[in-house]
Amino acid sequence: MTGTTTDRELWDEALAGSPAAFGLLFDRHARAVYNHCFRLTASWSEAEDLTQVTFLTAWRRRAQIRLERDSALPWLLTVATNVARTHARSLRRRFALLTRATGRHDDLRAADHAEEVAERVDAERRMAALLGDVGRLPRAEREAFALVVLSQVSYADAAGALGIAEASVRSRVSRARGRLTRLTVPTDASREQ
Repeated sequence: MTGTTTDRELWDEALAGSPAAFGLLFDRHARAVYNHCFRLTASWSEAEDLTQVTFLTAWRRRAQIRLERDSALPWLLTVATNVARTHARSLRRRFALLTRATGRHDDLRAADHAEEVAERVDAERRMAALLGDVGRLPRAEREAFALVVLSQVSYADAAGALGIAEASVRSRVSRARGRLTRLTVPTDASREQ
């Protein structure tokens, strides 16, 4: 297993039960998956947890998956997106349950930032603001934008991950950029006043 071994070859070795091959896949893609999860959640700690769940899911499902391309990254980012969606639904259900149980309407999900350094808090705030704008995009545009722009996946790989044509990905990303420009301009203008 050298640095020139493709993801597909490593995947086949992992299928045969090689934890070392899967470890190399982790080493290659963990940072990209983590960054993608952070962009989806705006939380360093949640991104760490979701990255772990993503790779655990990949390990458990390895016998069911055949890589179509030489890179496992598009599939891993799809898994990470689905894991993040499931996590967000779980948080919403938990919040609703706690709200009903306690009668409190304040944000019970607020993270304890006492252990976070100031840089992380600032980064999370900036990312949350960006994600707020991205979150207002239509789902198809949001997913294409997140993969291509935020996670820096190629248009071809994003098309594979989304199951659509590359031209459709390009169109969705272009529309998303236009909408984001229109969404952020009023915010910037209001800050100057």
